Amino acid sequence: MGLPLVLLLLLPALLPARCCEPPAGSAGAVRALGARLLGLAGDPARDPDPALYLALRLAREHDPRLERRYLERLQDTFQHPYGRSLQGHGHSRWDAEHSTYVSREEPPHTGRLALYLLGLQATCPPLSPHRALVTWLKYYLEEDWTGSRRQGHPVTSYYQYGLGVLALCVHRKRVREEVVRRLLTAQHHGRLGHGGNTVDTEAVVALAFTCLEQRRLVGTGLAAQLRVATHEASRNMAKGQGPDGIIGNIYSTPWALQVFLATGECQTEPAFGQAMAALLENLEAFGTAATMAQVLPVLHGRSYLDIASQPCGEEPDTLTPLDMEPLAEVPGNKTVELVVECPLPWCYELRLYDRVVPVPASASLLDVLRVAAARDPRDFRFHTQDTPQGPFLTQVLGLEARQEKRNYWQILTAPNTPLQMGIADYRPQDGETLILRLSEW
Repeated sequence: MGLPLVLLLLLPALLPARCCEPPAGSAGAVRALGARLLGLAGDPARDPDPALYLALRLAREHDPRLERRYLERLQDTFQHPYGRSLQGHGHSRWDAEHSTYVSREEPPHTGRLALYLLGLQATCPPLSPHRALVTWLKYYLEEDWTGSRRQGHPVTSYYQYGLGVLALCVHRKRVREEVVRRLLTAQHHGRLGHGGNTVDTEAVVALAFTCLEQRRLVGTGLAAQLRVATHEASRNMAKGQGPDGIIGNIYSTPWALQVFLATGECQTEPAFGQAMAALLENLEAFGTAATMAQVLPVLHGRSYLDIASQPCGEEPDTLTPLDMEPLAEVPGNKTVELVVECPLPWCYELRLYDRVVPVPASASLLDVLRVAAARDPRDFRFHTQDTPQGPFLTQVLGLEARQEKRNYWQILTAPNTPLQMGIADYRPQDGETLILRLSEW
């Protein structure tokens, strides 16, 4: 006789939570990663990063004293610019008729402020944000959209926009239905990004949808649509998983796992265990503070939605900072072939650049690009944009990757293997060929 329907529906919730965590044998490696991140947090020369604080707070072992000190540094950084009213900043007014802010003097800081608000909620006990902080984030969500109304997408990115909605939801602050529907429309029409960036963005948006539904901050009809959209996002991630267990790329995989954790699908979705195994096999890829902060929460079976339900008074003071050792200098030199390709119809030829670049043996891909630009300034030039995950390649030979044009610079190792690491972290082998290819999504 089969199980009753109600029991079948409840079964995932009745399964032990242990199945949503890494195997017990990985505890030492996960603990070491947390200790290294804690060591980086103790470095006063590094600017405070709310994502790093979130990762430390979502871990299962803590150093409360160091975490409090880091929170104080975050408050010093964020409270001054955002702890005052919009009127005091020179913004003209709130247009009540159209429910939008008007007049802007600077680009929105949507994602940055959202992470800080999430950090305030992660303290024990949670710190209620100053009213001005929530007002600023709502303002940025409107400016983010109205500033690029012609293109129909945020000025920053759907990733930051989704992060803003998520942060307000975790603080149980309502957002206008139109704001939520912008994300629904973007997901429905496949506008959220490309490659690994699609996974990051779709995951953040799915987390925001899950939060809004679970906290009942939207109406019943919209909640049903958000539930369907979240299910579609998680199915896309599972279908997009490679044979190596990676979803998108190694750095986007933790975001996919956050969705499986937040929705409870970690207990029933085979892709979850395969992706977790891939992370544990590739922990050496998470060598910077930003990437460690990205992976640590899921290694403890946590998502950003767990921020709002953290138990206080039960935190073990058992974690000791571990100083990061600088990468050893490798003696000698190496050569890397650097190729720039543009297979798009409007490029005058496919291969725009092809040179062998001599660099020190320990050089990263970013170092290779810099050496190439210094050696051939008229033939090779590039630009990057700083992101929480490190520098992101935005322009090569004057060709700019732009969201509204739906293109990006794809980086491959010859002949056709997408790079799974950032340009500042990847260290090419001697004789390796690296391809920078302007691609569409």
